[in-house]
Amino acid sequence: MDPDAVAKAFVEHYYSTFDMDRSGLANLYQDNSMLTFEGQKIQGSTNIVSKLVSLPFTQCKHTITTVDCQPSGPAAGMLVFVSGTLQLAGEQHGLKFSQMFHLMPTPQGSFYVFNDIFRLNYA
Repeated sequence: MDPDAVAKAFVEHYYSTFDMDRSGLANLYQDNSMLTFEGQKIQGSTNIVSKLVSLPFTQCKHTITTVDCQPSGPAAGMLVFVSGTLQLAGEQHGLKFSQMFHLMPTPQGSFYVFNDIFRLNYA
């Protein structure tokens, strides 16, 4: 398994799903997953997806600038760090963001998001 290839495939899947139908992200999280969104901690797949679906915009487009990854610990997890731009419909300027995912393997051979930290980058 090439970690860079897994990270790239995950990032493409995550953001294309987010941009088209945020509720479709539910299968990437589990009950023990945690999202920290702009400092707010949210636990569990249902609560995480409720938060993402409730964000105050309906259309957006992520443009990814960088994807960095590292293997994480003896459980064969993976850290994935993403930076990019979030363009909201009707807005002239995109918002820069950073997001970190801690992916953990499933018994079925795929990965789920154990930790997810999202921040807009204000400069």
